[in-house]
Amino acid sequence: MTIKRIHSGGPFEAKIGYCRAVVAGGFVHVAGTTGAGDDVQSQCASALATIEAALKEVGASMADVVRVTYMLPEASDFEPCWPMLRTAFGENPPAATMIECGLIAPHLKIEIEVTALLPN
Repeated sequence: MTIKRIHSGGPFEAKIGYCRAVVAGGFVHVAGTTGAGDDVQSQCASALATIEAALKEVGASMADVVRVTYMLPEASDFEPCWPMLRTAFGENPPAATMIECGLIAPHLKIEIEVTALLPN
């Protein structure tokens, strides 16, 4: 089995020792991704753009996502993101989980992790 690793150059990749995405076994596993911005909506949009870029690099898209996990320090911040998430996944909604938890830095308001099926 071939494994391909995708690096985005984010600061935590080198510090912690991981990569943005791994392609293995017909799936694309995108690591938990945070985004830039001062509020949850801008961070959500930024994280989705980073995820979309990682998927595109290996020939996949948001339509290929089969599983998504949302992690937020404040559950009440999730609902403002719903319109963006509906737009991002469109007619191809994945199975989803939202977890209320602490994130790696106090200014972060959302982290998103996805698994996508690699198109043939």
